[in-house]
Amino acid sequence: QVQLVESGGGLVQPGGSLRLSCAASGSIFGIGTMGWYRQAPGRQRKLVATITNDGVTKYADSVEGRITITRDTAAKTVDLQMNSLKPEDTAVYSCYARILVLAGGNDYWGQGTQVTVSS
Repeated sequence: QVQLVESGGGLVQPGGSLRLSCAASGSIFGIGTMGWYRQAPGRQRKLVATITNDGVTKYADSVEGRITITRDTAAKTVDLQMNSLKPEDTAVYSCYARILVLAGGNDYWGQGTQVTVSS
């Protein structure tokens, strides 16, 4: 049973910072691309950032320069450092990973963590 568990969400004022963390656990043979997506109320889920197992990163235009994604391959974690947060960053943030298990590669998602940017 593979699980992705997020932590670090919460309420922050505009201009503030938050760090989200996601840890993978279970019978994992390997992890490929990891990333974060977000879904605001009434809107579709959208990519925030991804990072390959070679460390190549990709960011949504709306967060470029404010958000940094990192991963620790040995620890099976992926973090999202968010700075200069704006009200429009408010959303449920979900961790994603392409994980190799005994039966093959599958996409896994965390349960999501709420980020609210408000004064």
